[in-house]
Amino acid sequence: RKLPFICANPDLVVERGHRLIVCAGALAKAYEELGCTTEIAGKPHRPIYDKAIAEARDVRGDVDLSRVIAVGDGMPTDVRGAEAYGLDVLYISGGIHAQHYVEGGRTDEAKLAAFLDQERAHPKWWMPRLQ
Repeated sequence: RKLPFICANPDLVVERGHRLIVCAGALAKAYEELGCTTEIAGKPHRPIYDKAIAEARDVRGDVDLSRVIAVGDGMPTDVRGAEAYGLDVLYISGGIHAQHYVEGGRTDEAKLAAFLDQERAHPKWWMPRLQ
């Protein structure tokens, strides 16, 4: 029917408990591969950050972006979007990319650094889990 697909969460996978499950972004990608039109909203696209900052300013008044951090575990969405917007990032290493640098339940800092370098990502901080 060639209906447009509107996807508000472009994540390909998300973590639920200790499992990775397919997310809406994967469905949008498959729909696009069928030759259909998709419209992607949310991270990493700028309008979601503009809206979040506008909402914060409605509540708090002037918001200095140097005092805002983004928290996330996804390179293509959370980290890329926040860094492109100019926000500092707190990266959650135990999330969807953990297989690249977590061994025995612990983050190998050298492997994490290599992964971040390969991804050209520069989070200001990292922690294994948000608790």
